[in-house]
Amino acid sequence: TTSTSTSSRTARRDARSRRIATRAGFDLGKLASVLRKKTAMDVERVFNGTSKTRERLSAVNDVLALWRMEDFDDALEELEETLLGADFGPKAATRVTDGVRARVERGECETGGDVRRALKASIVEVLTKAGDAMKIGLNETAGEPSVVLVVGVNGGGKTTTLGKLSHRFAESGAKVMMVPGDTFRAAAAEQLATWAERTGAVMSDSPPNTKPGAVCYKAVDEACARGDVDIVLADTSGRLHNNSQLMDELVGVKNSISKRLPSAPHEVLLVLDGTTGLNMLNQARVFNEAVGVTGIILTKLDGTSRGGAVVSVVDELGIPVKFVGVGESMQDLQSFDAVGFVDALFPDEEE
Repeated sequence: TTSTSTSSRTARRDARSRRIATRAGFDLGKLASVLRKKTAMDVERVFNGTSKTRERLSAVNDVLALWRMEDFDDALEELEETLLGADFGPKAATRVTDGVRARVERGECETGGDVRRALKASIVEVLTKAGDAMKIGLNETAGEPSVVLVVGVNGGGKTTTLGKLSHRFAESGAKVMMVPGDTFRAAAAEQLATWAERTGAVMSDSPPNTKPGAVCYKAVDEACARGDVDIVLADTSGRLHNNSQLMDELVGVKNSISKRLPSAPHEVLLVLDGTTGLNMLNQARVFNEAVGVTGIILTKLDGTSRGGAVVSVVDELGIPVKFVGVGESMQDLQSFDAVGFVDALFPDEEE
């Protein structure tokens, strides 16, 4: 009996060691590499997905076609108005055009083409100052999962985005667990389970009629016990940013996760609906104050001409955009590449 018990313990220990070794085989470098490669391959998706915002910004071409150094102040004022029309927001539009003005005054711009390049560079500067969009904050402690908390207002597409995130992570070899933390919406858990099946993820064992904080605590506990989960993706109920009671509940959810795993959550991703334009700025500000947002996912970019608003969010809050949604399919959630995004908004004229 003692021999059987010892061999049983040994088998369990070996199985756990294999699980941890499997997890060790999933490294952060591979995730970053896969995300960069997919982004480079899917430039056309981003280009097609930004068509409405690009059309709104096409007036820039008219301004630059008439560019003359002797009246560049007037031209820059027109550029600023064009950016405002695409929801860049007053502060971001001023910062971008000031960047162009500085280049003109340094003698770096003489032609309309020079100014176009300066405009693009100035926008890229704003978008990249908040950090590397391709870097996903994950747990580097062996034997522990990474936890990603996904938050946002109602109707922004959080649950669908969670499914697409699962697909992205699975492509890099990660074992994903999905957590139905949206306990308000009746169909949310079923929708998430469908995404889990499609993307090869596992669902956490979450009993019905459980408070969201308890759901997330138990899920992290389960992931730690399993030993083979790389990334825990926790869904949450949509909530209006001006509902203080629901925002307090979200703080409680985050605290519940940290109670089980002190280093978690490793990312707090805020899903913003691109069609809301500058309204997303107030949403982002309140969510950030409540739970410390580490990255933004901009959805429905393909359905809006107001994509410039994301520049304001990054500029004013210093939070990087991590992903953009440019369509309905699983492949249409793209890692955010500032240069590619700006190239799509202001393509070279010969293109």
